[in-house]
Amino acid sequence: MSVPYETAAYEPPDSHESPEEHLARLLGRALNSFELPDETIRRLDCALAHDGSLHSAHHSAGLHRETYRHTWLLADGSALTLWELVHNTAPGDEPQHEVYVDEEELRTATARLPLPPDTPDFELPVTVELPPPPTLRQVYVPDGSADHARRLLRRAENTDRPDAETAALLATACAHRITQAFGRPSRAGRPGLSFSLYEHAFLLGDGSEMSVWEVEHTVTPDGRHMCEVYASEDAARDAMERRAAQVS
Repeated sequence: MSVPYETAAYEPPDSHESPEEHLARLLGRALNSFELPDETIRRLDCALAHDGSLHSAHHSAGLHRETYRHTWLLADGSALTLWELVHNTAPGDEPQHEVYVDEEELRTATARLPLPPDTPDFELPVTVELPPPPTLRQVYVPDGSADHARRLLRRAENTDRPDAETAALLATACAHRITQAFGRPSRAGRPGLSFSLYEHAFLLGDGSEMSVWEVEHTVTPDGRHMCEVYASEDAARDAMERRAAQVS
């Protein structure tokens, strides 16, 4: 006969726990976490929020089995769910934790457990309480964003480029977008003078956004392209004006 769920087998999520901490705790206790696809883990690196809840349970003759639904809200507004199986049917009677990417895998794993087949489960309605997706200024692309930020700052030749604190924040970037900003310096400059301004917008691991501004120009002795990076658009445009003034 089904009995009420006993909390000793499962530690509920802390309301102050970050999505990264929630995932790390889940993977840390699951015996088969190494079997999860790399793509699944990569997508969860950009999670903005999470929710965990009991989905179903089976208790009989001192044996128990519970399943939990863990759902994360991702940076693109979609949701990703992992299913956790907790049971005490292994030798030693200690709770065992397993994690699966879909319900079919979960059902297959559950069917292997030595539980009485004629004892019904009880299932709870699935209620996932995730906050609404944040309103983002940009549409981001998750594609090696932290490495992109590192390479961008490394090639910047200006001494007043963004500082180490900014670099540390950008190292947590999980997605980015590059947009060209138009508007030339007011001074005419020499023929062939080239200026381009780009906003590199990053979505950070905590869900916040940060932009740095790249100026590409040819105000160099040999006319080669030079890269400068600034922490704000105003600073970048001021730098463009200064460079244009050098050749007016």
